[in-house]
Amino acid sequence: MSSSDFIVIKAEEDGVQVIGLTRGTDTKFHHSEKLDTGEVMIAQFTEHTSAMKIRGKASIHTANGVIESESKK
Repeated sequence: MSSSDFIVIKAEEDGVQVIGLTRGTDTKFHHSEKLDTGEVMIAQFTEHTSAMKIRGKASIHTANGVIESESKK
């Protein structure tokens, strides 16, 4: 994935968490957002963000297709 690539996260339920994880020798949480049903977040991998964790029911749209995450309920 190049730095210009982005993903779109659409919440399918209230309280979906999007957590950004840092690059480097120690992976740490550096940013967190909470989305409610129907809300959309456009995110990009950067020099600071190497991974994202998505908790809750959401559809994640990438250049490689759509992934559906499961609800924790």
